[in-house]
Order: sequence, then structure tokens, then C-alpha cells
Amino acid sequence: MSATVSPALHQATGSGAAQVEVHFEPMLDQHLDAVAALEQRAYPHPWQRRHFADCLGAGYQAQRLMAGELMLGYFVAMKGVDEVHLLNLVVAPEYQRQGWAQVMLDALALWARGQGAQWLWLEARASNTRAVHVYKAHGYRLVGTRRNYYPAENGQREDAVVMSLKLVNAV
Repeated sequence: MSATVSPALHQATGSGAAQVEVHFEPMLDQHLDAVAALEQRAYPHPWQRRHFADCLGAGYQAQRLMAGELMLGYFVAMKGVDEVHLLNLVVAPEYQRQGWAQVMLDALALWARGQGAQWLWLEARASNTRAVHVYKAHGYRLVGTRRNYYPAENGQREDAVVMSLKLVNAV
């Protein structure tokens, strides 16, 4: 997937906004250490490096959002017959709340349409209200709950919110 966007990138250093060209790059094996390190910083229950390696091995769509050599985030998605399932989407903590998740969701929808998908699906932790809000703002609808889907603290389990987005294909 190749795309270039130029929204303002608010530096984590507090130096204000700077125009920076960003682009998507395929996630490759040589990126997995950096991806896994970002995942560890972003989530209390992160994927392990092997999960990303398995996704790459299975041929899933995995893209990194880059600003030069800086990784702002990434997503991993699995194509089905007429749908795409978003498995993981992360924005680096220091670049959250700047619209980068929306950029990745737009890119994912564009790619999914190009694959002939009619639907996008995802699960989010029920406790991850910020992510659920982002998905709702992007047009995803709550369609159900997967009980005890995610591992949680102290051997407990947490429900997943299941959401979907109907894709409208251009004619």
C-alpha cells in the first residue's frame, strides 16, 4: 500500500506542529523488533513479536505509518471472502490524539475496497473506551459482545466489543 498524506505532526517534544510528509510502508520481518517494542509501550496486554511474525507469514495486510524513519503506528488486517478483519491498530503513545488512527482507518478502508470487501470488522476491549470512540467516529457500529474474549489482569478475562463498518464501493 502506498499513500502519502501531510497532516500536522505534533512533536512529542512540545515544539508545536510541523508539516511532515507521512507514508505507509509494508511491515516486514526486519521491522518486527521495533513493532513489538511499540506494541509493548502502547498496550497493557500487547501482542508478542511472534504474533506479528505469524500474521506476516499468513500474508495478512500489515502496514506501518511512517514519518521519515519515525514509526507513528501500524495496522494488521486479515482479508476474508467479502470482508476485512482489523486485528491490530496502534498509534505510538506520543502521537495519539492527533488523528493518525483516522488516517490508518481511511487507508485500511481504501485497501479493503480495492480487495472487494463489503465490510470491515474489529474487536476492541470493552474497557478501551477511547478506541471505541475513535471507531464510532469513523462510522463503525456496535454489533455485539464477545464474552471473556481478552486476557486481563490476575488471570481474569475481559469482554470484546464487536464493531463493523459497511463499505461503500465507488462505481
